[in-house]
Amino acid sequence: MSGNVRPETMERITTPELANAFIDEKVAELRAQIGNKKVLLALSGGVDSSVVAALLIKAVGKQLVCVHVNHGLLRKGEPEQVIEVFKGQMDANLIYIDASDRFLDKLEGIAEPEKKRKIIGEEFIRVFEEEARKLEGIEFLAQGTIYPDILESGPVKAHHNVGGLPEDFKFELVEPLKFLFKDEVRVVGDALGLPKNMVYRQPFPGPGLGVRCIGAITRDRLEAVRESDAILREEFAKNGLEGKVWQYFTIVPDFKSTGVIDGKRSYDWPVIIRAVNTKDAMTATVENVPFVLLEHITKRITSEVKGVNRVLYDLTPKPTGTIEWE
Repeated sequence: MSGNVRPETMERITTPELANAFIDEKVAELRAQIGNKKVLLALSGGVDSSVVAALLIKAVGKQLVCVHVNHGLLRKGEPEQVIEVFKGQMDANLIYIDASDRFLDKLEGIAEPEKKRKIIGEEFIRVFEEEARKLEGIEFLAQGTIYPDILESGPVKAHHNVGGLPEDFKFELVEPLKFLFKDEVRVVGDALGLPKNMVYRQPFPGPGLGVRCIGAITRDRLEAVRESDAILREEFAKNGLEGKVWQYFTIVPDFKSTGVIDGKRSYDWPVIIRAVNTKDAMTATVENVPFVLLEHITKRITSEVKGVNRVLYDLTPKPTGTIEWE
């Protein structure tokens, strides 16, 4: 396979047998391409980068150097899962960078959504560049580019944020998933033995919780997003909605309302729940979540999440609303 056009003869990967055949073919190709050199990967913990990491570990083992940057905007438990799966279970050569304070300091007071996205993207490149310069013998850069990325935005997967590395690195790209669609990537991830909740996790924006902490990000409101999101995901999983609903998350806007907590007047944030279904993300419908479940989630969020006194449910389809709020 060459170029950026998926071969017409390429069979869609829909079964474990086809996935294993793809893995065998790619492992051979990767070994031939990389030889005894080292390859660098920005491992976000998302589906695409995780499958690339598992594939490269199978092909070249410790020659792969994974860099996991925690920008402070990940969901609850995600950095820990990346470390456990790749370092604990797969014995990967993993570098973990907790850059939370660095990112949050840069974002302080920035309310405009595109400015926030730009800061997060550019800062990620700088952190990754600094780590890359500490390493010796790296000749390849692996990316989780998949076929829709090529169709929509060109050959470099922009939301992995490594397309802006300085040219003096002169890395050769390694993109083993570049002809696969997302559903095929998941089948391959399954065959590689990655955890189900990593392979089948719902879409998550590149700027992470930064676009769900509406307006200027504050640490306490960001924590309210993280904790309420964890409760929502836990309850959806318990009640059979995980995998049934395409995407669900919480949002905490930058305003407060009056409430009553423990018999006393409070002035705290609302949490907004968003749960939608879609086939192509161009349009979306709102999931009809049972009211009794919404009541239970509301009770948990208002009693367990600090600084919150209301829970709202977003009933807006796309259009007129977008899936994310920012």
